[in-house]
Amino acid sequence: MMFDVRWPDGTEVSYYSPSLVVTEHLDTGTTYPVAEFVTRSRTCMEIADARVRAKYGFGCAQSARTIALIDAAAGRFAPTDEVRVEGFRR
Repeated sequence: MMFDVRWPDGTEVSYYSPSLVVTEHLDTGTTYPVAEFVTRSRTCMEIADARVRAKYGFGCAQSARTIALIDAAAGRFAPTDEVRVEGFRR
């Protein structure tokens, strides 16, 4: 599943989640402070990684990559700047 985000500078980025769990932690059309978005995203990726590990016996490299990309992007902004979740795609 992909989730589309608009960062505070207007940049739009699509991120990959190996699990639909992301839809349980982020809402379409909602803006989050950068710090909260990073925390919610990290939680999603940790849950997704655990689900992959439980099913296949190994973790999901894509989960780690997604959170690394989000961390890198978030580092350009203040924790209180706002990120908007534009939508989800399968």
